[in-house]
Amino acid sequence: MNPTDEVDDLLTRAGARWRADQPSPPEPDLDHILGGGRRPRRWVPALAAASVAAIAAAALTVLPDGGKQPAPPNGTSQSFAQGNRAPYDDLLVRDGDQVTATGRVIVAPGREPVFCARLPMTDVGFTGGKEPAPTCEPQYAVTLKDLDPARLADAKTIEGVRTGYAVLTGTWAARTIDVRDQTVPTHSTTAPQIPPDQVPCPAPAGGWKTAPNNYDKVAISRFLETRQDQATDPRVHYPNGRGPGAPEVYTIGVAHGDLATFRSAFEKVYAGNLCVHQVKFSEAELMQRATAVGNLIPKGVGVYMGGGSFEEDKVGVSALVYDEALKTALTPIGLDDLKLEVAVKPVR
Repeated sequence: MNPTDEVDDLLTRAGARWRADQPSPPEPDLDHILGGGRRPRRWVPALAAASVAAIAAAALTVLPDGGKQPAPPNGTSQSFAQGNRAPYDDLLVRDGDQVTATGRVIVAPGREPVFCARLPMTDVGFTGGKEPAPTCEPQYAVTLKDLDPARLADAKTIEGVRTGYAVLTGTWAARTIDVRDQTVPTHSTTAPQIPPDQVPCPAPAGGWKTAPNNYDKVAISRFLETRQDQATDPRVHYPNGRGPGAPEVYTIGVAHGDLATFRSAFEKVYAGNLCVHQVKFSEAELMQRATAVGNLIPKGVGVYMGGGSFEEDKVGVSALVYDEALKTALTPIGLDDLKLEVAVKPVR
C-alpha cells in the first residue's frame, strides 16, 4: 500500500466519526489578525491529521516517507537559548500540575467524560437528524473527573451522547483532569481593532505609495517558486492600517544570498511597494521542519496540525498538551524553530 492510499483509507474510515463532531466555529486567531499581514497566495501548505481533512485555505500535504523524520537542514537540530530552560518549558505539564482547558466536552453513556482538542474538521453537514454521535480519538482526549454535564454551554445530545463547551481548571495526572472549577466560555461581541502592520523595512522617502500592487502576476509566482531554497513566505502588510486606498507592502524574507541582488531581480517582475528583509530559514528549510512535525501526527503524541503560515521563522504546531512525550518528540526538530499552541495549559 502506498502512502497516499493509506491516508485515503484512514480518511474514509474516520469520516463517519468526524463529520458529526463539528465544534462551533473556532475563535479568531487574534495573534495572526492583529500581528500579521495577509498572504496573497498559498505558497506554504498546511499539514493535517490523517483522520481529518485539511482546513480551508490550506493544501493537504501527504507525507510519503512512512513517518520518518528528516534531519533538520544545515545541521541545526535543537537549540536552547534560555540558559538551562528550553523553549516552551512554561507550557510543560507534568502529573500534579494545575491546568486549564477551554473547549468541547463529550459525555457518552457508561463512559467517563472527556475534553477533546479542537481539531480541524471537514465542513460536511447532515440532514434529517442523522448525524452520528460525537467521538474523540484517544490521543486528543483528556478524561475528566467530577465534571458537571448539566453546566455545559451550548449543550446538545446526539444518539445519547451529550456534548457542549466549558472552561475547566483542575489537577493533571495520567491524561486526566480532576476538575475543581468549571465555568462557561465567554465570547466577545466587539470586533477586534486591527492596528497598522509592522513592516520589517523602513518606509522609503516620501512614504509608501497608494497605487495597487501587482503581486498576483504569474511571473511573480514563478519567480518565487524557483527560489524556495532562498526565500520564504511572501506577505502583504498594511503599514497605515486597512481601508480604501491604504498602501500595501509586499514583503519577502530572504534567508540566503544578498538582499540587494534579490530585490533587483524581483523588481524586474514586480512593481509596487516592496520590503525584502533577512530571515533565518528559506521555505524549503521551513517545509522540512513542517514535514517532520506532520510525521508526528500518527505517533500518538497529541499533535493534530502543523505548518501553515510561517511567521517569525517558525513552524506552527497545534497539540493537545505539551508533556514530556511531546517535548521529546519535538526536540530533534528544534524547539526554538516552532510556534507551539496547546489546548491544555498549566496554571502558573
